[in-house]
Amino acid sequence: MKVIAINGSPNKEGNTFHALNMVGDELISAGIDFEILHIGHKMIHGCTACGKCAVNKDEKCSLKTDDLNVWIQQIKEADGIILGSPVYYSGIAGTMKSFLDRLFYVSGANGNLFRHKVGAAVVAVRRSGGSATLDGLYHYIAYAEMIIATSNYWNIIHGRNAGEVEQDIEGKQIMRVLGKNMAWLLKMKEATKNTIEAPKKEKKEVTNFIR
Repeated sequence: MKVIAINGSPNKEGNTFHALNMVGDELISAGIDFEILHIGHKMIHGCTACGKCAVNKDEKCSLKTDDLNVWIQQIKEADGIILGSPVYYSGIAGTMKSFLDRLFYVSGANGNLFRHKVGAAVVAVRRSGGSATLDGLYHYIAYAEMIIATSNYWNIIHGRNAGEVEQDIEGKQIMRVLGKNMAWLLKMKEATKNTIEAPKKEKKEVTNFIR
């Protein structure tokens, strides 16, 4: 089994990276492969709402200015996904937001590629805005019908300069517990895949209240 964590911070080894590694250490200890995909420093265009991914159904975005189509396949093959972002103006970092909009739009338009994968989100913040950012990240995970791993508090860790999150004792525990719970969910899912049938996927109903 494998978990891919998305580092949405422009800083490769900033506090978001440290938080993801805290979770990852527990996954690795449980025998689960762990990899961090750093996208926060890339030039990633936002979704243009062209709808071509829904028409072509080739698991690809029509924009070819970045490596999103490569990343889609990497993430598709993982058993679990962790979304990690720093907090900018009480929200998801811009590059990460553009990445997630296109990633999950393509997934949904192609039969929901991430359905029933185990998912989690973590946030690194200096002071405030962490809850709003975490909530925004979980919108993607919930929409995709993923199985959500939890901890013993909100998955938020505090620090400003790179590595300062190591001083947040409670935050470190939150990340450890999240990693343990995520490993447990992944192992339960693997152990029951041949004995408990997953719910059948329903065709999405779409309504528009503007007449």
